[in-house]
Amino acid sequence: MRPFFNNLDTSHYYTRVGKYTDLTKKSERRLYRLFEILPGFLSWATLALVFFLSFAQPVAIALFIIVFDIYWLTRVVYMTLHFRVAFGHVRKNMKVNWLERLERLSPAEYSLPAVKSWQEIFHLIILPTYKERIEVISAALNGLIGANYPKSKMIVILTQEESAGREFNEEVARLINSKFQNEFFKLLIVQHPSYITGELAGKGANITWAGKHVKREIVDKMGVPYSHMIASAFDIDTIIFPEYFGRLAYVYLTARDPLHASYQPVPFYTNNIWEAPSFARIIAFSSTFWYMILQERVEAATTFSSHSMPFQALVDVDFWQTNMVSEDSRIFMQCLLRYDGNYRVEPLFYPVTMDANVAPTFWKTIANVYKQQRRWAWGVESVPYLLFGFHKNKAVPKFKKFFLLSTQLEGFWSWATNALVIFLLGWLPVVFGGNEFNRTVLSFNLPSLTRTIMTLATVGLVTTAIFSIMILPPRPPKYGKFKYVWMLLQWILFPIITIILGALPALDAQTRLMFGKYMGFWVTPKSREGVGEQ
Repeated sequence: MRPFFNNLDTSHYYTRVGKYTDLTKKSERRLYRLFEILPGFLSWATLALVFFLSFAQPVAIALFIIVFDIYWLTRVVYMTLHFRVAFGHVRKNMKVNWLERLERLSPAEYSLPAVKSWQEIFHLIILPTYKERIEVISAALNGLIGANYPKSKMIVILTQEESAGREFNEEVARLINSKFQNEFFKLLIVQHPSYITGELAGKGANITWAGKHVKREIVDKMGVPYSHMIASAFDIDTIIFPEYFGRLAYVYLTARDPLHASYQPVPFYTNNIWEAPSFARIIAFSSTFWYMILQERVEAATTFSSHSMPFQALVDVDFWQTNMVSEDSRIFMQCLLRYDGNYRVEPLFYPVTMDANVAPTFWKTIANVYKQQRRWAWGVESVPYLLFGFHKNKAVPKFKKFFLLSTQLEGFWSWATNALVIFLLGWLPVVFGGNEFNRTVLSFNLPSLTRTIMTLATVGLVTTAIFSIMILPPRPPKYGKFKYVWMLLQWILFPIITIILGALPALDAQTRLMFGKYMGFWVTPKSREGVGEQ
């Protein structure tokens, strides 16, 4: 077995697989490789079939496109309703003093019998860094200081990468220690070594190093029960709202079976939203709204980006995987397989704020947004992981296997294909269907039918535009009031942005996985300086 499997029960070795070459049995390698090909094959087959049938069977494909457009309209309405409900929950929760709610809870209301008081709960906050500016790191730590929650219950770990350079890391450590050392129960700065055998350089390896260090040097020495600690893995640009930890502790102590759940906030990509160009804002808002919808569709959710979970669960799965890119969603799947399907996402209906993707220049921002979307779309690597894991683990209920796999496959397939089918391929039967098809009533009506259905679907876009204004942070003085108007008008760019910075990077990621061209971890550069309006 490979070195990075050594610390885990060998009956669950498959929960540490990153790609097919991590397996030793030839039959298992072939099966896993087949699973890696599947998502990209489905997406390309869909696009190729629509294109080919536009020549060969224009009537059939025209009918398919109409049905597909109706499906898309239904999906937009369905998602819009979920979004409105979720947004209402978020706004309501942001008005609550959750520390007061905690203090009013009686021990009889706790889901964990071993916990006698909420003050027994510790919060471990892991902040991975790689060459981020001191201003970005300080903003995250200042957010923790501003929390309406006892800092005496916070263990904060700033985990650096050795590859960032000794001089850079030492300067950051000196500045952070001088300003924040006495603000928390513990503040540690640890350094993740480079070139550990079996590891892929990235966030997963970084935070796992930190988590194991905390377990060994702090938690075990303190004698704190693992069930009494909640671990939060935050991207370094994450800034919490004051009631975040109160809300988290409240949900943790009152949720059903709290040790078998991860706790997911809603990422608001608004830290630097006023500085972002229009296309970057649309991507940021779209991501925010999608993850808000998943708070309502929790059965389809996995953990994403900044999230929290029981320290007990982390120990049980030997922390985050270190040999793949998408550690944020993978940790949920590790736990799902480790607990034979008895694991879920518990929505917090409460936000944290993060950065929109902004670079110093307009064109650099476009390149960075594409790379970031491709990295997020590389989460498709979890599809073969789940397929193989469910194949090996017979204890996971069959219905749960079917539902999760179909949800994951449909999600990545939709990401890569839907925008292309709707906005580009809908006209192919008319263009390539030939004279016989073009003389039919269907040929004459297809463009207008498609246009009408898509016009009706804009109700979701209008809702999105309105709600985007509602979650904006205060307008910086350097921007005039007309900026609000452009914040609404920018949504007319949504169709083209959805294709160029949505479907294409998703198709790119799936194609790479299909051909075994594995991606490494790309660190999104953090910039909060204006790049100019475009």
